[in-house]
Amino acid sequence: MNDEIRGLFPALRRYAYLNSAAVAPIPTTSIDAVISQLRDVSEHGSTHYPAWVETKGRARALVAEMLNVSPENIAFTRNTSDGFAAVAAGIDWSAADNIVSFHKEFPANYYAWRRVRDRFGVDLRLCPERDGRIDLDEFIGMIDSDTKLVSISAVQFASGFRTDLERVGRAARNVGALFSVDIIQALGTTPFDLPAQYVDIASGASHKWLCAPEGCGILFISDRAREIVDPSLVGWISVEEPWDFQDIEQPYRPNALAWESGTGASSLFYGLEQSLLLLTGTGIGRIEDHLEALTDFLCEELDRLNYKIVSSRLPGEKSQIVSVQPPEGQSSHDVFKRLEAANVIVSSRSGVLRIAPHFFNTEADIGALISNLP
Repeated sequence: MNDEIRGLFPALRRYAYLNSAAVAPIPTTSIDAVISQLRDVSEHGSTHYPAWVETKGRARALVAEMLNVSPENIAFTRNTSDGFAAVAAGIDWSAADNIVSFHKEFPANYYAWRRVRDRFGVDLRLCPERDGRIDLDEFIGMIDSDTKLVSISAVQFASGFRTDLERVGRAARNVGALFSVDIIQALGTTPFDLPAQYVDIASGASHKWLCAPEGCGILFISDRAREIVDPSLVGWISVEEPWDFQDIEQPYRPNALAWESGTGASSLFYGLEQSLLLLTGTGIGRIEDHLEALTDFLCEELDRLNYKIVSSRLPGEKSQIVSVQPPEGQSSHDVFKRLEAANVIVSSRSGVLRIAPHFFNTEADIGALISNLP
């Protein structure tokens, strides 16, 4: 975007860092905020505890704004997997139900549903991949009147395929199914409007495109889902008046906050808040436009070399993740190691190179990649 933003990321002094789909570097503003909270505890103990809670609340509001939902519909968990596991455990399943998903989902968005399949005999229907794409006609065709939940990623971790969430969500809603979305590979690069996209459940985390510390999982539960899914991961702050320690029979909160079981790592929310402020201050729409232009440039450069672009680059399907197949005779792992030795950081996933630039990357970073590809 600009030198001021790049200056907040020390990793960029050493690397052409194109791996935010794995773990993004954290800006110095977020590191400073984390340290400030830890220093506060060291010097003052619990004296400033209300400020820690307020910081978590501001971070919650920023996440809610990015998803166009109410803050009360956002719960903080440990990670993406926790969110899906908690939801899966809170649904009343029967063997007559089915779940529709995609067979190359990241495991965080699979194991929770596999456990439901194995425990309750639910039919887990997995749509195949077709040339790096999901055929949404085929996917939607698997949904029927017995479908209880549909789950898919907003952006696929391996191929970068971007799902038309509104289309899938409408199909799920038409049969009364819950629509669950893994948002970790899109939150921070893509505008969301979860109500308009018919999303009932969304789970993600902080350490990828949000450029924040690991450990801040994000779980969205819609009002509709709250009527269907029981809180399954509960604790002392899950109830309406958590500081009333005498009333231990009080009801759980009527929203997503019921899924927060206890205190978390306050320092991480200080870092998360600063990272979110950087992203929202830059503008998610601007970030999306920047990444579309940058990945289009990347693909143009790759066209000059003998690298096959695996990711769909069709309008509405392309994302900030570009996966490529090395030329015959080159393994993705060997190319990955060669790039790493040149301080160009990407990932090797399932025989392809995954290139994942973020808003701090430039055409010069793409040039460093291209010049070091064998």
